[in-house]
Amino acid sequence: MDIFKVALSKQARKDLEKIPKRLFQNLISWIELVGADGLSEARKIPGYHDEPLKGKRAGQRSIRLNKAYRAIYEINDRGEIHFVEIMEVNHHEY
Repeated sequence: MDIFKVALSKQARKDLEKIPKRLFQNLISWIELVGADGLSEARKIPGYHDEPLKGKRAGQRSIRLNKAYRAIYEINDRGEIHFVEIMEVNHHEY
């Protein structure tokens, strides 16, 4: 069964107030895509890099809003996407 519903946590809504408007629009576009075509189709869009997270965030997934910002989500018991945080990531040391 595919997922078509998306919700934002209180923290995610707060985080959205701090990010550039174009990134907000990227997230809205992804949410609209999920609403129209389902999560399985949204995951196929390579620019969002939908990926599972590891470590203390195991069970969560992220999409990229750009190189510096990620939107973190989980799928709740009702089969809905629940964004928990929009965060700026630091450059990784390689």
